[in-house]
Amino acid sequence: MTVANLPDVEHARFNMVEQQIRPWDVLDQGVLALLSTVKREEFVPPALRSLAFVDTEIPLRLESGETGEFMLPPKIEARLLQELNLKPTDSVLEIGTGSGYQAALIAHLAHSVTTVEIQPRLADFAKANLKRAGITNVTVEVGDGSNGWGSTEYDAILVTGSLHDVPDGLKYQLRVGGRLVLIVGQAPAMTARIITRTTAASFETVSLFETVVKPLRAAPVSKFKF
Repeated sequence: MTVANLPDVEHARFNMVEQQIRPWDVLDQGVLALLSTVKREEFVPPALRSLAFVDTEIPLRLESGETGEFMLPPKIEARLLQELNLKPTDSVLEIGTGSGYQAALIAHLAHSVTTVEIQPRLADFAKANLKRAGITNVTVEVGDGSNGWGSTEYDAILVTGSLHDVPDGLKYQLRVGGRLVLIVGQAPAMTARIITRTTAASFETVSLFETVVKPLRAAPVSKFKF
């Protein structure tokens, strides 16, 4: 079947990959193949599925109302996934589950995924999406993971919203050789970085690309003073 004869949805998916994602230096064949396997439109709120392949953030607007959260543009999702450099034995921590789409992509490349979402409504939405997609190696948990989550060490960690700086709590949840991919800074100057734990006490940081994404939502800090 030629591209011209693909059904409309598959044609739109093909164009997303070829016109948005490849030009953003996403060339890993495993990542590119996944974008056809994992149906992005099934993770978009039903009323907004016409935007599933558009180069834009998509509001995660649920039947119960606005959440204030968004799906990242496809090219950023794919580039972050590529930079994680996942192996089939990796255990991965994701901070900021959203719709569950990024966790679904990661799940196909890694052994297991723990993904943390601060909003219970979004966590439920993601769980339903992942279940419908038949993905069984993702655990969705509810809470604030902005400075780490539990005491387990991971082979890779992804933060899906921007942060002002790099939390030590996340860095020290990497196993030696593990990678933390996140976006750091304040609009209009944010940088995607990959931080690799090279020894128990040392880290190597590489800047990847400039971008602007919404801040990661964290629990409010109490202003009460004794």
